Amino acid sequence: MASRVHRITMFKLPSKDEQAKLLDQYHKLNASQQKVSRLQSYLYLYIPDYLFKDGKPYILSMVVGAADEDARSQGYTFVSKTEFASMEDMKYYDEGCQAHQALKDFVKGSLNPQGVMTVYFKPQAVGGADHTS
Repeated sequence: MASRVHRITMFKLPSKDEQAKLLDQYHKLNASQQKVSRLQSYLYLYIPDYLFKDGKPYILSMVVGAADEDARSQGYTFVSKTEFASMEDMKYYDEGCQAHQALKDFVKGSLNPQGVMTVYFKPQAVGGADHTS
């Protein structure tokens, strides 16, 4: 888990209706996220290698939901946390994943976020009850 890339995206979406719509889009993303194999793409000569995999899902973990109301949230109301095996996989998520692009297009075209913030990191410390030896 320490070598995984953890990505957190937070949205300022005060409307519960818009939060529900975004959650639905993340369900669709989860159902269709995969890297295409070279055999599935007729343009393979022009596409960078990092866009290809075995056609299987590449997001190792995804947890998404409305944030609990708290003054510390600074107006962010909806959170997505994804984990990837590598920076290459996260780069694919940003630049090559059709399912993620559809989600981004939906947010831009159908929702009215008052802010979006994304951060990512590789853990430098891991602990807690799930990580005791």
